[in-house]
Amino acid sequence: MITRTAIFEGHFSGDNEARFFAGVEQRLAPLWRQFPNALDVRWFRMDSADADARPIVMIQQIDYPSHEALAQAVASPIRDQSRAVTLELMELLDGGFYHFISEGGAR
Repeated sequence: MITRTAIFEGHFSGDNEARFFAGVEQRLAPLWRQFPNALDVRWFRMDSADADARPIVMIQQIDYPSHEALAQAVASPIRDQSRAVTLELMELLDGGFYHFISEGGAR
């Protein structure tokens, strides 16, 4: 199994945190579920962290059966749609996001 993980870092001001997560729930999550070959979609809103941790506000993960399946998902039109919404929501966060690709499975 291949997992593509997105790390969202930064800080919110005012009511932007509530607006950001409402956008994730209402606009992004439905798009993430439409990615071709996606086996599972998860996102985690940070609850607490070590005092010296990076300011991560959300971690999002999508599992795929193979690197080829991931490549198809990243090349799909749904990715363009989700990226546009992501960039719009990122205006609510003073920060950025990046991805990791990992391979593994449950034991």
